[in-house]
Amino acid sequence: MRDASAIPIESSLETTWTLPYRGTVGMVCLIVAESAIFIIFVVAYIFYIGKSLSGPTPAQVLELPIFGTVCLLSSSVTVHFAVSALRKGHLPRCTIWLAGTVLLGTIFLITTAREWYHLIHDEGLTIQTNLYGTTYYSLVGLHATHVVVGLIMLSLVLGFSLFGLVKEEHSEKLETLSLYWHFVDAVWVVVFTVVYVLGR
Repeated sequence: MRDASAIPIESSLETTWTLPYRGTVGMVCLIVAESAIFIIFVVAYIFYIGKSLSGPTPAQVLELPIFGTVCLLSSSVTVHFAVSALRKGHLPRCTIWLAGTVLLGTIFLITTAREWYHLIHDEGLTIQTNLYGTTYYSLVGLHATHVVVGLIMLSLVLGFSLFGLVKEEHSEKLETLSLYWHFVDAVWVVVFTVVYVLGR
């Protein structure tokens, strides 16, 4: 008679655990660090609301950037579809969605540039005008810088995709880049709320 204790028992609950993709881990760490920086700038902006000794004030010069906001937030949808298409091996579809993402992000930057031109040229609001100008350009400019960085990276991937150098096996890398872009969009929701809604 066999010893029951010697019979191997396989548990159906056993699961294999694999290390997460290094790129994703690195991007999450970067996002955490960048979030801390944005929190500092947002808190500073909120703290100094209404404390400028001279004009112009936000209520006098700011308009809601609705169109630019819609474009930027929509770009999160297009980059998601780009990643999804690449996972399924549909390179042409991925290229189209990437092009849409770059276009929408560029439109957002153009609307930001036009807003700055209006504020500087027509309203006389510069980073040195008053405390409001300093905090406004610091916070919105910090976000715009991150948009530029994201657009450069997305444009490079789009270029590679147009030349057929992006393959299905690169989907994890594109997904990592999309995490950064989603972060940029999420930060804009906070900036929009603080600067254009609460700050006015």
